[in-house]
Amino acid sequence: MIITILYYLLTGAIAFLMICNFIRSKKWQEEVLYILVLLPFLLRLFRLK
Repeated sequence: MIITILYYLLTGAIAFLMICNFIRSKKWQEEVLYILVLLPFLLRLFRLK
């Protein structure tokens, strides 16, 4: 149970950092890359994997 909670907290933290980098990004290529990398983290966070 604790490992699962820590896993979701870590996934949420990584997703949050990627969203912050996505917002600060100016190049559209980097934005597309951030979205592609962020999608599995969000799916895992919402338990839709």
